[in-house]
Amino acid sequence: MKPALQFRLSQSLALTPQLQQAIRLLQLSRLELEIELNLALESNPLLDLTDGDAPEADEAGEAEPAEEAAETPETDEPPLDLELEHSEYRGTALDEDGMEPQDAEVEDLRDHLLWQLNLTPMSPRDRAIAAAIIEAVDDDGYLAESDEMIQGALSSLFSVTPEQIESVRHRVQHFDPLGVASRNLRECLSVQLDALEPGTPGLALAHALVAEHLEALARHDRARICQRLHVEADEFDTALCLIRSLSPKPGSGFSSATPEYVAPDAYVRKIGGRWQVTLAPGCQPRLGINEHYASLIAKARRDDAQYLKGQLQEARWLIKSLKTRAETMLKVATSIVRAQESFLEFGPEAMRPLVLKDVAEEIGMHESTISRVTTRKFLHTPRGTFEFKYFFSSGVGTVDGGAASATAIQAMIKKLIGEEQASRPLSDQLLATELNRRGINVARRTVAKYREALNIPSSNDRSRLG
Repeated sequence: MKPALQFRLSQSLALTPQLQQAIRLLQLSRLELEIELNLALESNPLLDLTDGDAPEADEAGEAEPAEEAAETPETDEPPLDLELEHSEYRGTALDEDGMEPQDAEVEDLRDHLLWQLNLTPMSPRDRAIAAAIIEAVDDDGYLAESDEMIQGALSSLFSVTPEQIESVRHRVQHFDPLGVASRNLRECLSVQLDALEPGTPGLALAHALVAEHLEALARHDRARICQRLHVEADEFDTALCLIRSLSPKPGSGFSSATPEYVAPDAYVRKIGGRWQVTLAPGCQPRLGINEHYASLIAKARRDDAQYLKGQLQEARWLIKSLKTRAETMLKVATSIVRAQESFLEFGPEAMRPLVLKDVAEEIGMHESTISRVTTRKFLHTPRGTFEFKYFFSSGVGTVDGGAASATAIQAMIKKLIGEEQASRPLSDQLLATELNRRGINVARRTVAKYREALNIPSSNDRSRLG
């Protein structure tokens, strides 16, 4: 085969470094963006933070307003609940000593138990056993580890027997919260009942129910339990109320997780009868070019000048990318608000179906861009702060040919279940029938799926004794 030269024309899409940077910045959360900008300021001498009067700041961070935002009147009024939800307002007030106040450290269950252990007289061996038990307690307050495992954990310090471990565990069970370090629910409830006054109404029957009929209680088998124990309904109700006053998860009142605070990326308020969207200040970082270093380019040696020119180009790319990010976020937020005005007015039951394609077509962008913007970005509304993605959901057909949002249907299901009679909970089929009566074509399987997504038990599990 003879070698020959051939000419071919082809088209391909190449992502320039500037476009790659713009895409990467678009998908960053607000916190990640702040970290990114701090790194850029440290590494690039041509970048500088500017005040509000600098012309570069407008180019860098001030998004071109959408149609609705352009008509927003000037006002000094801050967004609703700004002081509570905007991260830039948290931790900036000074206390009497001139220091920034710090959030109190969250005390978890183990810290609380160890604090009580330190106040309890015990021998060194028993104290070591108690500490090992406390470390083995799970977040619900139960002890799942066996005596053998605790023996192994203490083998380098003491030689202990299962009887000694059980003796110390019974002492720990009477720490606050009562019932902690129990092996199972029956034992946990029994410990709490033991701590009540002997004359408490229904105490004896409650002990019997917990000891022998806990599974029947879970099945809500009221009639059979009364028949077996030969008790009247009012006696049973008294004992049942006593059991319900106990804590099945003694550790639930403590949390080992640090609370997370969400800083909104955009705010929506109703001004002059119209919903207006504005970006949070942190989403419009004001960056500019450091004029001092820029003026050195012409005077610097060739290598230094080349370096400064490269840094200047990167600074301009970053400023332009930040401007694009702010513009895009404002457009997407405004489009979401325009589509979900009914939600802002009337709540989740009025949520409209909305998919990424709808917003993409309205603002003239690709769906992948909308997906990046809606990830880990939050909108503050008078009804709370929600991730952009919250406002997107598929639609279910209605009898009039329209569509109802899946989010709205979930809100309806939650409301119907909240209003049901405790003794006659609504089954999935009854919920579907009621929704159909309201004009929403939804099957029982769909209702079950939405109910499970809301973490609502089935009708059988929701049924109440009596």
